[in-house]
Amino acid sequence: MYDAVIFDLDGTLLSTESVSVRGGMSALRSLGQTPEEHLFHLLVGKDDAASRLVLLEHLGAETVEAFMPAWSRECQRIFAEEGIPLRPRVTELLEHLDTTGLPRAIATSSRRDSARTKLKWAGLDGRFSNLVCFEDVDLRKPAPDPYLRAAELLGVDPVRCLAFEDSETGAEAAMRAGMVVVQVPDLLPSDGRFAHHLADDIWQGASKAGLV
Repeated sequence: MYDAVIFDLDGTLLSTESVSVRGGMSALRSLGQTPEEHLFHLLVGKDDAASRLVLLEHLGAETVEAFMPAWSRECQRIFAEEGIPLRPRVTELLEHLDTTGLPRAIATSSRRDSARTKLKWAGLDGRFSNLVCFEDVDLRKPAPDPYLRAAELLGVDPVRCLAFEDSETGAEAAMRAGMVVVQVPDLLPSDGRFAHHLADDIWQGASKAGLV
């Protein structure tokens, strides 16, 4: 039914979004700011450049310059102390795909060094054929380019791919690439407008899409 499966990383395979919020709020408090969780919800699914624009609008240039490295350090501290948990039933789905031999890749808005580090800490290093990151495309999500590039690297037609996403931004990118889209929301609820299948966990989504 499908020639390949392509996954988003943060919030889809990895439970990193909640840590990002915790780290960001802690970093803001360390700078004497009063953090609002809603601000970090605006960043879900956005790459570094897009997130920076949102933060500049809400915090101002001076605060953002101090905040960005503090945020990164705080997230790294949490990951180092607590590890990076997978989202529910991810291991089950990846083990199933191991038995099928179906090619799979990741299309993420994270930078390559960060993505590789998170995959390693989560125990997923080497589990994917290709990794498309921030640096690999000119246009990022919600543009379809990350997903189109992943399909190209796998040598498959995008319309024959199944994509897994958590955010509206990512689901829109995968749908614009012509893929069948499963959306498993993480921090924020969704009405599924950019998804063919909306699910509570990744295995349920794979089942709805006919993958398992």
